[in-house]
Amino acid sequence: MEQLEAFDKQFNGFLDYLFGPRDTRVRGWFMLDSCLPTMSLTLLYLLIVWLGTIYMKNRPAYSLKGVLIAYNFSVTMLSLYMLIELIASTWEGAYNLQCQNLHSAGEADTRVAKVLWWYYFSKLIEFLDTIFFVLRKKNNQITFLHVYHHASMFNIWWCVLNWIPCGQSFFGPTLNSFIHVLMYSYYGLSTIPSMHKYLWWKKYLTQAQLIQFLLTITHTLSAAVVPCGFPMGCLMFQSSYMATLVILFLNFYVQTYKKKLSKEDGWITADIKDIKNGYHNGYTAATNGSTSKQKAQ
Repeated sequence: MEQLEAFDKQFNGFLDYLFGPRDTRVRGWFMLDSCLPTMSLTLLYLLIVWLGTIYMKNRPAYSLKGVLIAYNFSVTMLSLYMLIELIASTWEGAYNLQCQNLHSAGEADTRVAKVLWWYYFSKLIEFLDTIFFVLRKKNNQITFLHVYHHASMFNIWWCVLNWIPCGQSFFGPTLNSFIHVLMYSYYGLSTIPSMHKYLWWKKYLTQAQLIQFLLTITHTLSAAVVPCGFPMGCLMFQSSYMATLVILFLNFYVQTYKKKLSKEDGWITADIKDIKNGYHNGYTAATNGSTSKQKAQ
């Protein structure tokens, strides 16, 4: 125990040396004073994903329909709360959209920080996304992008809350909360078979996520072009991280939707060839334009 405390003190001291003094307004907030809870939960998450996939390999998948409906509804409501509260608190503080520093809005800055703590904590809740994939044996959904995004966001937002818990940090979570309202609504509805015919908009969710990343990069760099006192190193890190997400999500989009389109084109081409050969779906085509009921042999 003493060794763990010593490691905690040394590592947190190293982070203070690396990033400078922490924001005193968030001292004592749950899970923020030490990096160990966040790091430990991330490692536990990665371990569960790895071992859980092995454990489930020769076991039947769980349905979890009721759990998924409740979970997706809950995360949708949390995202909606964060979206509304971020808009309200930044409006109260008269936040500058182009660049907003950390201390000029008074109580509104603290209000923003409180919402962003929930945003940080929501990244822990969202680990369940992957755990549900493991239990349902949806291993094709457990991609590098998925795990990288979940694990990194939780740790990055621990840093954000400790050093830059308001100001310019508000923009990305506002957009992301809006996207998550749509995304978790989609996930919740997808667990209900009767709703599947209305869920044609998954492709556009990925497009919206890409637009979100590009807008966040633009917003972040705008504060570098016309500074307002927000830490420049944080701006550069955020832009670089968001660029990795753009690359990974763009690759996912191309791999998922372009390949699907190519397959659909292949099926259409095959159907045309079948018609030209005198049959389609197992039935012969008569020369007078009518269709014979006799199966092609």
